[in-house]
Amino acid sequence: MPATEESAAKDRIYRSPLGMVGGLLLCLVICWLGGDALFQGHGRTPWLGLAGMVLLLPLVIAFTLRPAVFANEDRLRVRNPFRVITLPWGQVAALRSRFSNEVVADSGTTYQLWAVPVSLRARKRAARKQARMETDAARGRTGRSGGLGAFGGFSGLGGAGLGAVAPDLSGPARAETDKVMDDLRDLHDGHSGTAEGEITIRWAYEILAPALVGAITLAILLATG
Repeated sequence: MPATEESAAKDRIYRSPLGMVGGLLLCLVICWLGGDALFQGHGRTPWLGLAGMVLLLPLVIAFTLRPAVFANEDRLRVRNPFRVITLPWGQVAALRSRFSNEVVADSGTTYQLWAVPVSLRARKRAARKQARMETDAARGRTGRSGGLGAFGGFSGLGGAGLGAVAPDLSGPARAETDKVMDDLRDLHDGHSGTAEGEITIRWAYEILAPALVGAITLAILLATG
C-alpha cells in the first residue's frame, strides 16, 4: 500500500512501503553474502562476490527502493526503476487502472506507475469491507424501524441499540492504491487546463552504469574460470 508524504515543495509523494521493506531486507542479504565472500573467500571467490554485489544491489534498489510518484499542481513526476518521466498535467490524457496503474500521455504513450502497484487482494478485501458496511447499515435501518425492543425503545441484538456504533458510510471502501489513483485524477482534473509544458524523460544512469559494470565483470570472471 503506497505511503503518502508532503514535501516542502508541496509534492505529494507516493511509495510502496512493502516494496521498500522488501528491498532493504534483500540489500542486507546481498551485502551479508557478498561481504562474506569478499572477506572470507579464497582465490576468485572475493572477485565473484564483489561483481555480484555491484550487479545485484543497483537492480534491487531500482525495483524496490527507487520507485516513487511525485505530484503537485503543475506536474506528475514518475520515478520508475530505470527512468524518470515528468509530465505536465496538460500533457496527461488519462490515469488508467487495469492490471497495472498507468498514466497515458496525449500522444498515446503509456507509462506504468511502479510505485503504485495494483493489488487484486487489496481490492477484494475492500469489496468485502464495503459489503459488510452495507449489511450493517441495512441491519441498523431494520432495527430502528422494527418497533420497540424488550427494553422500551432499545432494539435487540440485531438493532442499533444503546452503545451500537453506526457504520462509516462517508464513502465506499477502496484499496489504498485505488485511493492514490483517485487523488492523482483529482489533481489532473483540477489542473490539466493550466499546467502546460513538455514531457521529459531521464534515464537512471546511476543505476544502469554500475549494474552494467557488474554484469560485464561477472561474465568475464565466469568465462575465464
